[in-house]
Amino acid sequence: MSKGTIYGVGLGPGDPDLLSVRADRLVRGAGHVAFFRKAGRPGQSRRIVEGMLRPDAVEIPMEYPVTTEIPLTDPRYNACLSDFYTGCTAKLRTLTEAGEDVVVLCEGDPFFYGSFMHLYTRLKDEVQVEAVPAITGMSGAWTATGQPMTWGDDVLTVLMGTLPEEDLIRHMGAADALVVMKIGRNIDKVRRALKAAGRYEAAWLIEFATMPNQSVCRLAEAEGKVTPYFSIIVVHGQGRRP
Repeated sequence: MSKGTIYGVGLGPGDPDLLSVRADRLVRGAGHVAFFRKAGRPGQSRRIVEGMLRPDAVEIPMEYPVTTEIPLTDPRYNACLSDFYTGCTAKLRTLTEAGEDVVVLCEGDPFFYGSFMHLYTRLKDEVQVEAVPAITGMSGAWTATGQPMTWGDDVLTVLMGTLPEEDLIRHMGAADALVVMKIGRNIDKVRRALKAAGRYEAAWLIEFATMPNQSVCRLAEAEGKVTPYFSIIVVHGQGRRP
């Protein structure tokens, strides 16, 4: 094992006040801070920690080579991202071999659909690496609706909007409580699936949960609206209660 440690630090859904005590301590004390971002953008995880970093902290932006430019089904998509993550791990490994600790900023929880997982699996057998858990984005979203998400024996189903429409319909129809993530350009497909599954009227759309520009409304009231990347749809469970 190398001398330094890599910390995948979960930052929660967006509000800096929702960081854990440990995450706050690691972020404020970090000498090297790495974070993912889209080319030409500051990066959401970096925005969350604005004003928290040491003045002498070395920032390491890791810019995705592709996001939506290539379809997920195109073999080039995975190949391109695989090369990207391999390059990122090499850079972080070099720092730990020199005895440096590195904090990797992670939106939400690092082990819940996060990019950090791809670094972790490549590094865990060679480098001292730890994941610091956090409040998930979906938790921030359903809390923003002001309604409990699950009751009694409700089964919570989490779906990606990138799934084929027939798969969405099948899972939505079987779910008690439902979360749909990765909406963006998949919104029309998700709407159709919710309608086909009979869940559309009960669905809520939450944008930028816990952030200053948070927006919460019934999905049916947002017809024709273009949803940003940080959008989540929830359908609350209605299960057993006293």
